[in-house]
Amino acid sequence: MASGQNVEKQLQSFKLLGILDVKKVPCARESVLYGAAGSLVAGLGHFLATSKVRRSCDVGVGGFLLTTLGCWIYCRYNNAKLRLQQKMVREGIRNKILYEGSSLDPERRQKGNNQGSNLIALKPKE
Repeated sequence: MASGQNVEKQLQSFKLLGILDVKKVPCARESVLYGAAGSLVAGLGHFLATSKVRRSCDVGVGGFLLTTLGCWIYCRYNNAKLRLQQKMVREGIRNKILYEGSSLDPERRQKGNNQGSNLIALKPKE
C-alpha cells in the first residue's frame, strides 16, 4: 500500500531537469510551454528562411531560452504585484475592523470635521 502512494506521488509531481518541480513553482508550467512554442516558431522560421539545419537548431534553443525567461520574469513580476496589492487590502480591512467606531477611525474624523464646518457655514446672520 505504501509503495502505491509513492508511485502516485511521483506521478503527480513533474521535475524538469531534476531541479524544477513544475507543479509547485508558480509560473514554471506556463513559462516552459511558451518557451517550447517560441523555440518551435524561431527554429522553424529560421530553417524556412535559410535552410541551415544546425543554425536553425541553435536559433530554436535561443528562442526557447529567451521566451522562457521573458515569460518567467513577466509572470513573477505580476505575481509579486498581485501579492503586494493583496497585502495592502488585507491590512486595510484589518485596520477598518480595528478602528471602526473608535476615536481613531479616519472616516469618523472626516465626518466630524465636515459636520463642524457645515454648522459654522449654516449659522444665521445677525
